[in-house]
Amino acid sequence: MTAPRVWTRVVVVPALLLALAACAKNGERAQEAGAVAADAAVASPEGAFLAYEHDVQVQLEAAQIAPRIQQVAQACQNAKFGECAVLQVDQRSGEQPSGEVKVRIAPKGVESLIGLAGEGGKLQARNTRAEDLAQQVADTALTKARLEKEHARLLSYQDRGDLKIEDLMAITTRLSEIEAGVEQANKDAAQQRRRIDTQLVTMHFDTTSGQRSRSEIGEALSESGSILSTSVAFLIRAAAALLPVGVVALVMAWIVRALIRRRRRKP
Repeated sequence: MTAPRVWTRVVVVPALLLALAACAKNGERAQEAGAVAADAAVASPEGAFLAYEHDVQVQLEAAQIAPRIQQVAQACQNAKFGECAVLQVDQRSGEQPSGEVKVRIAPKGVESLIGLAGEGGKLQARNTRAEDLAQQVADTALTKARLEKEHARLLSYQDRGDLKIEDLMAITTRLSEIEAGVEQANKDAAQQRRRIDTQLVTMHFDTTSGQRSRSEIGEALSESGSILSTSVAFLIRAAAALLPVGVVALVMAWIVRALIRRRRRKP
């Protein structure tokens, strides 16, 4: 074995192996960074009151749509990717099956659930938007604080012994109204908090464009027979409707022709 060949095996080969290992590690790091960036892209910033909503269009083979809808719904119900609630499941069969799954899920599970929905298919479109609830949250908190303050003041009035019955009844009525208002404010605050802490994800499932084209051609061919029979039936009805008119026209033409001949024969 010559010296150059030995040098090549001893130096070049290990260097190539180290380079490949470094590339693999860099690729893994890039994937991890991409996953972190994707999660961060849909997470509400600290102190913000943003309610995120996602609309996703997924194209799958026709045979995959129904099982995938069930798979996504079950993953949400089983909290596979974190806290999740199924809000709507819509499935349509036929030559062009389609469906829709709407869920509310914790931010950390959004990307994983969308990835499951589009696995083996094509993510045709995605729309992410956020509604700023800061003003609504502030208004709800202000309303609740104002009502609670008024409630405490009326309770102090209610303890006075010199109140008239009419005043006491008015205070009692107002206290009931305030308690109902506080309860509604608590409900509004809980709903706002839910929209901020979780995100609405709507996944639309449809067949691929090639399958839709084949389905449309097959549908057109299957409908051609009915279209032809409908056209023939229309022509028959038209002929039946025009037949009496044609007979009357022929009789009138024969009469006119006979009258013309008779006039010509007269000297």
